[in-house]
Amino acid sequence: MGLLAALTDPDIGKHLLREEGEVIVDEVRHHWVAFIVPGLVLLAALALLVAVPFIPLDWGWFPLLLALGVGVYGGYRALGVHMDRFVITNMRVFRVHGVFSQQLATMPLTRILDITVKKPLIGRILGYGHFVFESAAQAQGLRDIRTVARPDERDMAIQRVVQRSGVRGRPQVN
Repeated sequence: MGLLAALTDPDIGKHLLREEGEVIVDEVRHHWVAFIVPGLVLLAALALLVAVPFIPLDWGWFPLLLALGVGVYGGYRALGVHMDRFVITNMRVFRVHGVFSQQLATMPLTRILDITVKKPLIGRILGYGHFVFESAAQAQGLRDIRTVARPDERDMAIQRVVQRSGVRGRPQVN
């Protein structure tokens, strides 16, 4: 694995409990909408670069330096969105995020009490939504998962995994 891949891939596999039989059901990346703000920041950096020839020679370094700073910031934001992953396994849900230092928040299926899927109007049109997890714990590291593509499918995947795991009892038929 190359240096670039090591810096831009969250390597979900290393977080799995393979010896316990844990397998990935779904690895959720952010919807493309999450890249709009970083993309606009990168466009602003490009606009600053285009402005360099129109600036007096004595001040030409300023927009160049500013473009470099804005471009690095926009790239960092885009990489942050790319590195943020939400994973559904047969045993738990977890989120890995962070560019230079990674954070891992995990929740066993037994702790999931409720999942709320929020779909704002623009999200309904473009096909994304947000998850809000309620668990048995008061404080938790995994609560809001934003800009999830195809949220209804992902919610159903979680519900199926929870049901198959036997965490929630099968409904009684009288």
